[in-house]
Amino acid sequence: MCGLVGFTGEVIDRDVVIQKMMNRIIDRGPDSFGVYMDDGITMGFRRLSIIDLDTGSQPIYNEDKNLVLMFNGEIYNYKQLRDILIADGHQFKTKTDSEVLVHGFEEWNTGLLNKLRGMFAFAIWNKKEQSLFLARDFFGIKPMHYMVQDGHLVYASEIKSILDFPGFEKKLNRNALNNYLSFEYPVPPETFFEGVYSLPPAHYLWYRNGKVEVKRYWEPKFQPDDSMSEQDAVDEIDRVFEDSVAAHRISDVEVGCFLSGGVDSSYVASYFKGQKTFTVGFGRDEKYNETSYAKDFSREMNLEDHSHIILPEEYWGSLRKVQYQMDQPVADASCVALYFVSKMASKYVKVVLSGEGADELFGGYNIYHEPDALAGYQRLPEKLRKFFACCVRNLPKFRGRGFLIRGSKTVEERFIGNCSMISTAEKRRLLKDSVPCTEPQLLTAPVYARAQGLDDVTKMQYLDINLWLVGDILQKADRMSMANSLELRVPFLDRRVFEVASRLPRRLKVNRRNTKYAFRKAAERHIPKFSAQKKKLGFPVPIRVWLREEKYYNIVKQAFTSPESEQFFHTEELLSLLDAHYSGRCDNSRAVWTVFSFLIWYDIYFNSASHEEGDMPYISGGEKPVTEKSGRS
Repeated sequence: MCGLVGFTGEVIDRDVVIQKMMNRIIDRGPDSFGVYMDDGITMGFRRLSIIDLDTGSQPIYNEDKNLVLMFNGEIYNYKQLRDILIADGHQFKTKTDSEVLVHGFEEWNTGLLNKLRGMFAFAIWNKKEQSLFLARDFFGIKPMHYMVQDGHLVYASEIKSILDFPGFEKKLNRNALNNYLSFEYPVPPETFFEGVYSLPPAHYLWYRNGKVEVKRYWEPKFQPDDSMSEQDAVDEIDRVFEDSVAAHRISDVEVGCFLSGGVDSSYVASYFKGQKTFTVGFGRDEKYNETSYAKDFSREMNLEDHSHIILPEEYWGSLRKVQYQMDQPVADASCVALYFVSKMASKYVKVVLSGEGADELFGGYNIYHEPDALAGYQRLPEKLRKFFACCVRNLPKFRGRGFLIRGSKTVEERFIGNCSMISTAEKRRLLKDSVPCTEPQLLTAPVYARAQGLDDVTKMQYLDINLWLVGDILQKADRMSMANSLELRVPFLDRRVFEVASRLPRRLKVNRRNTKYAFRKAAERHIPKFSAQKKKLGFPVPIRVWLREEKYYNIVKQAFTSPESEQFFHTEELLSLLDAHYSGRCDNSRAVWTVFSFLIWYDIYFNSASHEEGDMPYISGGEKPVTEKSGRS
């Protein structure tokens, strides 16, 4: 695991430039670094040593050193591919998984990508052709960003490195703010920086003769098989997930596991008997603290549980550091929790497994119940439903109002992803004219177009895999773990696991009894039934409660009335939103947090000359030392 940076062409003092870019992401790879330079390119990386600790340093070359590789990730089937390549005459100089990529690319070109099993982002330079090849894994577990400036292609694992490239003019992409307010995350491939892009998952990029060519090489297509029985589904899930966990545990260092209160991480942890798990929570309220569940589960499963209760002062004191590490604003309040659990785990292990992706693949989000909940009402004529919605839309909120409005719409009209933050009408009230204000459906429509013919639940899954999973779930997982020099692996986001999940019929995913129905049945074979059937809570954070405390209300109020806020927002509208929540008249916590998170991020990256983490004018204090409870439960 490591971080990548690089640029094509000649640059003055490029040795100094590449060092600065590498040092910006030193947390991704504190163990060592490597640089490659020739007339056409400068490449750098920071290494976190996981496999082949002694000889796995980069760059990695093919036999004649025409191809130069730098790689971030893990290839879990590298031994099988290595055997094939050796049989075809390739000569290996290391035992690392990285070397499979350079020989595989020499042998199969872009055909290599669909032979891989793992998470990856890598760069290969062809000296003879003077061409650069970039690729990103199937689901977007590992990041890759790029820009073109004055004939240079510049790439990096994190945008903060690109900002250090000479001559880069940092400008806010205001359309990204528009989309962020709807989704709570920057919607790829755009980023918050004009001219900087995120390479989408399952895509590769060629840079040849000064031109960028981006192509998709794989797509997560759902093909539900209504003939599949419950027994067959459970058997297949059980088999393929056991195989995936075994592959994801390959390492030359100790591997641990994150453990929350949900079935996903519990299922993963069931394969870690006698080993270390890591959990965080907030206060004593079980809505926000599942460490007691983790302790009970660990005792039952013979796990060494490590837990930490995050204090409000710790949480608020870490906000600036978290938004700096995220690269772009993300309003998911659980980012901070993930930062703290990663920080704790990094004291004990270099690698952890986690449960991301299970909800998207197997139908786990509670919102996936909505098509069934609306089914009866939607048998009424569409014109009648539209009429009812029109009648109630401007009325004060009452029980059933939302049902009538959402029931008047198709899934394509009403569902923009697992998280929908601020409506278009609310955006118009909040934003000044200098910021675009568009319907989020402009971004979701092309994705839905590729999901035609699927049932509504599966369409929702497909949208979440392509947007929410990439922009929120995996971005925070990568950034918060790497901020602590910890490699996070996600065994549910495996192509073989997806092949099984993609064939599940709707009745075995979401029904009246539960979400992830067949998945939970498979998990019951390994964990207690109360764990397998536990209702999904996500990673709850008491933001709603804190924003009704005077101390934190005043922190946010100061941000909302700052000069930075006045550049983009009607501050009187922001204060109205905040005050309505503070007084208890309504729950505006998520909308408030979305704007507040952006303002923290903006202050770091646009008010600080070197986009560093230092103190903010409206947040004082910092993290307190992490104390934890541990032991074999």
